[in-house]
Amino acid sequence: MTKRDFYEVLGVSKDATAEEIKKAYRKQALKFHPDKNPGDKAAEENFKEAAEAYEVLSDPQKRQRYDQFGHAGVSGAAGGGFQGAGMEFSMDDIFSRFGDIFGGHFGGFGGFGGSGSSGQRYNRGSDLRVKVRLTLQEIASGVEKKIKVNKYVACSHCGGSGAQSPTDVTTCSTCHGTGHVTRVQQTILGMMQTQSVCPTCNGEGKTITKKCTYCNGEGVVRQDEVISINIPAGVAEGMQLSLRGKGNAARRGGTNGDLLIIVEEEPHPQLIRDENDLVYNLLLPFTTAILGGTVEVPTIDGKVKVKIEQGTQPGKVLRLRGKGLPDVNRYGHGDLLVHLGVYVPEKLTKEEQKLIEKLNESPNVKPSATASHSFFQNFKRMFE
Repeated sequence: MTKRDFYEVLGVSKDATAEEIKKAYRKQALKFHPDKNPGDKAAEENFKEAAEAYEVLSDPQKRQRYDQFGHAGVSGAAGGGFQGAGMEFSMDDIFSRFGDIFGGHFGGFGGFGGSGSSGQRYNRGSDLRVKVRLTLQEIASGVEKKIKVNKYVACSHCGGSGAQSPTDVTTCSTCHGTGHVTRVQQTILGMMQTQSVCPTCNGEGKTITKKCTYCNGEGVVRQDEVISINIPAGVAEGMQLSLRGKGNAARRGGTNGDLLIIVEEEPHPQLIRDENDLVYNLLLPFTTAILGGTVEVPTIDGKVKVKIEQGTQPGKVLRLRGKGLPDVNRYGHGDLLVHLGVYVPEKLTKEEQKLIEKLNESPNVKPSATASHSFFQNFKRMFE
């Protein structure tokens, strides 16, 4: 199942403060607390999901990695414990970590009051997704890309308010700026109070008496924008990066959406990527395999010379340490693995054939029992 965005889970914006995140988590935890929802498995899963989101977003370093790389950047970040991050995270574990937020353990909540928020609707622009195609060289070193994006931006004529002038924006007379209306009605259980979105301002808390003629009161217009993207070294195919606030602007104020960059990797003509390692298949002339020598091998940075030992067998792998790709988490570099094969000529001249026939009379060219066993083991490893 696709994991939900952590900000969406807590119902906060991506520029929310630490205090706002804490309050939002407490609100979700109160809502889905097992004492309030006994036997409700869905509520229990929502309770754990909120705890996982708070574990990441309450930690500045984890939050920064999540903002940049999404769920892939914090895989297992919840201490190896939350369900969905690799292992099961128990209720006891959640309360032991976040008990200070609840003021106690199971049953130690106190009263279930209102959230204290105004209820005013929060406007946020939608996210945009683009694909960026990178070569292995760009992935190895990191690169800055400039792309042109057609998106919604704040109207320059009204500053994004949607009104012809600042005096044309007034506080909603129905909800008095709160964005919601409260109704009290008599039921068999007594008086009941309910809240709903204000029908006059649709939860915005304000109304426009005279719309901007340029954006027709929307506060946003479409236009092209050139955006610079700094791609860190070590990214991989399918990885998603995020530029906060570079998505579509929100209607009549609010927070911009994000620009989500999907990494696409161009195949290299000679090198094959295996996570942070690179693989090169080198086909040796059989004479080089027999006699040994020096050959050139391509790397990301150019060619390097590699020594081939005398009597090198097909299937041998040479490891050039540190010649692979950097780890996106900055945990060093991968290696370049050179898989050696041996080319057997398909056609020979008469003179060449006589030389081979003469060489074939030597006992040294016959495989021994030890050599046959070694070849079989190497062959097995090729398929493991």
